[in-house]
Amino acid sequence: MSPPPARQGHGIKLSYYDFGATTFFASQYDQRFSYCLYVPKNYSESEDKVYDLAVIVHGTGRTASQYRDRFADFADRNDCIVLAPLFPAGIGVAGDLANYKRILFHGIRYDQVLLSMVDEVAAKYRVRSERFMLYGFSGGGQFSQRFFLLHPERLHAVSIGAPGVVTLLNTDYDWWVGVRDIEQRFGRSLNLAAMRAVTVQTIIGTADTATWEITIPRDSALWMDGAQLQGDNRIERITALADSFAAHGIRVQRDTVPGIAHEPFKVIEPVEAFLQQCLRTPQAAPV
Repeated sequence: MSPPPARQGHGIKLSYYDFGATTFFASQYDQRFSYCLYVPKNYSESEDKVYDLAVIVHGTGRTASQYRDRFADFADRNDCIVLAPLFPAGIGVAGDLANYKRILFHGIRYDQVLLSMVDEVAAKYRVRSERFMLYGFSGGGQFSQRFFLLHPERLHAVSIGAPGVVTLLNTDYDWWVGVRDIEQRFGRSLNLAAMRAVTVQTIIGTADTATWEITIPRDSALWMDGAQLQGDNRIERITALADSFAAHGIRVQRDTVPGIAHEPFKVIEPVEAFLQQCLRTPQAAPV
């Protein structure tokens, strides 16, 4: 089967810039945030094919468009639209780099910002948005694992890559260390049954051992009692996270990439393999 011809001009209702690697669109929920998409080459407004949705969350470097581009071939092969949100640095606090990673920051609910973006995409395209796939590396891994804690019913699969800080399923400690106050803080209780219905991957390079960026001094504003339970480096922390999931009956596919340090674009291949397998596996019934 020959590939479709390159698209020229506008679509029927959609703009030229709504296809392929799109421009950045401001979130209509909160215009401080934006997102770009990759829409597969075979997407046609005049057909009825429904596409899957993969949300790819950037790390501290805010490389949203680079992630979108890296997953373009995956999207074309698998009839999948890619949504890459952009959460700029310095929102609320000048120079802050970590605002979105712990979900709630200075009154901003980053989970709700993302869900609003998903709704916008679903209003424009034929896409399965009720349950989507989510991947993030480093800071995006922090966001992805915490979004999973809060909204497992919205996820088909989640891939958590090399988070610098993790939240364990520990009811002895408050957020971000544990989940004791999750209902008071977010208005949502922990839904372990729904979490068990999500396909979960953790992924990290075997040489990802540097600690210069992720050490939390005890005199830091980010320090909380119990922070030491997660371990010292990213390998120890992602292991602690996967162990915490497993202890609560959540199955985890634990993948490592030999010889790779904290290098986000060098772990994409096993992430794509995981997501592709998820697309080929019938979704578990929502809980």
